[in-house]
Amino acid sequence: MAEKRLVWTAQRQSVLAANIANANTPAYQARDVQSFESMLAGAGSVEPAMTQPGHMAGTVPTGLASLTTNPPSARALDGNSVSLDEQLTKVADTETTQALVTTIWKKYVGMFNMALGRSG
Repeated sequence: MAEKRLVWTAQRQSVLAANIANANTPAYQARDVQSFESMLAGAGSVEPAMTQPGHMAGTVPTGLASLTTNPPSARALDGNSVSLDEQLTKVADTETTQALVTTIWKKYVGMFNMALGRSG
C-alpha cells in the first residue's frame, strides 16, 4: 500500500505543478487527482492472470488516479480557475504525505532486512 501511496503522491505533485505552471493561462481549469481513499476503493479485488496464450484477457487497474476538476471558488476574468494559495497548500500537504510514506517504507524494508539477517 505504501508503494501505491508513493505513486499517488508523485502523480498529484505532477498535476499540481502543471496547475501552478498554468496560473496565467487564459481559460485553464485547475485539476487534481481523485483522493487516495477513492482510488483504493476497488483495490481489494483480485484480477485474473493470463498464464496461457489462449486465456481471455482480464482488466488490470493501472494504479493511477483519475484526474478531477473541482469547481473553482473564484475565477479570474480570463477564465483561469487556478488559485495559487490553494495549489501551494495542496503541494505542501502532498509533500508531507510523501515524507511520511517514505519513512514508513524505509522502516518496512528495514524490518525485512533484519528478519533476513542483513545489516544496514
